[in-house]
Amino acid sequence: MVNMRRFAAYYPRIKRKKTRVVKVGHVAIGGENPIRVQSMTNTPTWQIKETLSQIQRLYQAGCELVRVAIPDEKSVLALKEIVKESPIPVIADLHFAGTLGFKALEQGVQGLRINPGTFRDRSKFDDLIRACKERGVCVRIGINAGSLEPEILERFKYPSPSAMVESAVRWVEYIVEKHDYFNLKVSLKSSNWWHTVKAYQLFSKRSDFPLHVGVTEAGGLISGTVKNTLALGYLFLKGIGDTIRVSLTADPVEEVYVAFEILRDLGLRTLYPEVIACPTCGRCEIDLMSLYQKVVEWARNIKADLKLAVMGCVVNGPGEARLADLGIAGGKGVGIIFREGKIIKKVKEEDLLKAFFEEVERFLQEHPERLVT
Repeated sequence: MVNMRRFAAYYPRIKRKKTRVVKVGHVAIGGENPIRVQSMTNTPTWQIKETLSQIQRLYQAGCELVRVAIPDEKSVLALKEIVKESPIPVIADLHFAGTLGFKALEQGVQGLRINPGTFRDRSKFDDLIRACKERGVCVRIGINAGSLEPEILERFKYPSPSAMVESAVRWVEYIVEKHDYFNLKVSLKSSNWWHTVKAYQLFSKRSDFPLHVGVTEAGGLISGTVKNTLALGYLFLKGIGDTIRVSLTADPVEEVYVAFEILRDLGLRTLYPEVIACPTCGRCEIDLMSLYQKVVEWARNIKADLKLAVMGCVVNGPGEARLADLGIAGGKGVGIIFREGKIIKKVKEEDLLKAFFEEVERFLQEHPERLVT
């Protein structure tokens, strides 16, 4: 975790609500722990090699917890090897078939996501919670607007934020009172980002259990990022949220990148260099979009607290990006590299990226404290 006081003046002051601490495997959530980033695989879980490959990609991107689907018997039986080989704790996603939950626990999963709205047999639910308690497995009570209990819907008429909160509070209190079990976290998700926000706010006033935040069914990379940013930005500014999944209809790795972008821009966590760039305009004489994308892809391979700039104009570039640690600006056939607003090198356009990456690596050698561990 990087101390972001270096740029404290540029970020909002956020006082996080102090929630109780729970653990998913070795990962602590809540309290003063950092906001944890998680995602979910989209491979068939029974395809062990493919699932583990995706988990490895997620881990390399910075993911700290991974959820996998267990819709059938062969998926559950694959969990033993997946849990053994995964570099991060594995959470089994349980819907409807409670018996699969017991088998997932036997395979060694560190977390279980339960959607109580899909449970009809309370005795099986009780047995499952007892089994989780015996193994110290963290349980996420995942409330979805689209699958609330019939009696809740009958009472509230539609899946409102209040209805979602009523469901969550009821299940949490039931588990705590009947089973004396507290290794719980809660989510309250809707495809409506504002309903999602209101549900989390209402629940946060009534409980100190840690919250896993996100918008469900948010859409693709652009629309989903917008919805999640609106909801998560609002919640984090209010100090609400302990773990995060940016649900996207996209490569799960993109969920991790977007999550860290949101957290960094709020001054809460940083993992990768921030890469700023000017918009395209008629003055630009280089392929700015391609240059920017190459810098972003390269920067994702290093974990450091840096601000990099990619500018399209050699005249204004250094001045406009003076707050960047290092940056580049291009012209017709030539480019410049600047450091903290001062030009340090002028190179041919075809050599610009190579020279820039070398300067970034030199900067990090001089400032090892900027590396994120």
